Amino acid sequence: MKKTLYLMRHGQTLFNLQHKIQGWCDAPLTQLGIKQAKIASEYFKDNQITFDHAYSSTSERACDTLEIVTDGKMPYTRVKGLKEWNFGAFEGKDECLNPKLPYGDFFKQFGGDSEMELRERMVKTLTDIMNQDDHKVVLAVSHGAACAQFYRAFEQYAKVLKKERFYNCCILKFEYENGIFTLVELYNKNVTE
Repeated sequence: MKKTLYLMRHGQTLFNLQHKIQGWCDAPLTQLGIKQAKIASEYFKDNQITFDHAYSSTSERACDTLEIVTDGKMPYTRVKGLKEWNFGAFEGKDECLNPKLPYGDFFKQFGGDSEMELRERMVKTLTDIMNQDDHKVVLAVSHGAACAQFYRAFEQYAKVLKKERFYNCCILKFEYENGIFTLVELYNKNVTE
């Protein structure tokens, strides 16, 4: 039986605005980030989408986004497996210090995650969530690189291809069946004001 996963990136944060490397470190949502989450909430309401379960990364920016999206009316579970890439010693530093993409294993030498560690963590976490019997339509709020690595794990099955970066509060709709996540819809508006 097909199940549905809505995977989201959190709203804009202070560190996004300041161009700081933000993985396991955290920063609060900006006013724009709050607005982006409210727009995502309207998307779900307008399309009459309701969730039977909701999950968030343990990072405050993801939890706050989920609470805005669900109007604070839905209980949710915080899961470490949905956290962003761990950038090690680069956490909180200026983005200009990032190497060129793809990052690969670059951050591993500085106490962070490799690309494949992040990808495998996201796949395991979301597979475990979706394999629960009573989970039919699930919302999970995570992070930009984490969403991108999850997408790459199942890119060969995607019916919609990623053509640009995942903007704040993008929504990826996956159908899940027999261990395969198929991206069937992508709501990726770049809300900047």
